[in-house]
Amino acid sequence: MKIAILGAGAYGTALGQVLSENGYEIQYYDPALENTSLDKVLDGAMAIVVTVPSAALATTLLKLPKNIPLIIGTKGILNTDILSGFKDVMVLSGPGFANDIKAHLPTLLTTNDQRIAKIFTTDYLKFDYSDDTRGILLCGALKNAYAILAGLLGLRPGTIEHEEFLSAVIDEMKILLEVNGANKETVERACGKDDLRITCGMPSRNYEFGQKLRQNPQYLPEKTVEGVTVIKEILGGGLVVPDSAKKMQDLLKRSKMWN
Repeated sequence: MKIAILGAGAYGTALGQVLSENGYEIQYYDPALENTSLDKVLDGAMAIVVTVPSAALATTLLKLPKNIPLIIGTKGILNTDILSGFKDVMVLSGPGFANDIKAHLPTLLTTNDQRIAKIFTTDYLKFDYSDDTRGILLCGALKNAYAILAGLLGLRPGTIEHEEFLSAVIDEMKILLEVNGANKETVERACGKDDLRITCGMPSRNYEFGQKLRQNPQYLPEKTVEGVTVIKEILGGGLVVPDSAKKMQDLLKRSKMWN
């Protein structure tokens, strides 16, 4: 059976490796790849896995048929309305760096659909479950933004200060999910507090970006930093942020120096 993967970056190819090991035929589509046709890649596909950067997701979705099951692996989605119209949407998110998955290191992700577990489960990749699709997606976006703040504050994993930061952010994420129409308990899943922990340290690109900004407020990243896109969307009104979410409010104020 054939599965199309849109986005041939590190995460897309890591998921593709898992699917290949599980016996699926994989074809990638990425505008950067030569001699790839989207129509050809989608032809006969039983599902479409999307791992493009969040900034390119809306444009990518416009090109896709609505009747083929869609598996969203992209992290950084605040506006879940862009998924409306698709008949069958599954998501997977959580603390899985691409290199760890490729190296067969034990990894736990969260999904909203048990079919994901049937397709992707291996002896090293497992899943927990939540039917809170919006909450899973919001967790995947928020943890990237908070990781930038952790880097900006110079917090080092393993320190008391870092642990206090994570505890406060977990509480904030619950507030943010609840006021934005999701289930606050989703933060307790792998997609929430577990993903937050690994993203607020190296080798997270978001955490590293925060560290670079701490040294140089004018620093510009060479690669996509998903947390930057999330912060821009929040500043544009894409998320309700109450005054009680003090760390997010702090991040938004700081971001005006480099956004």
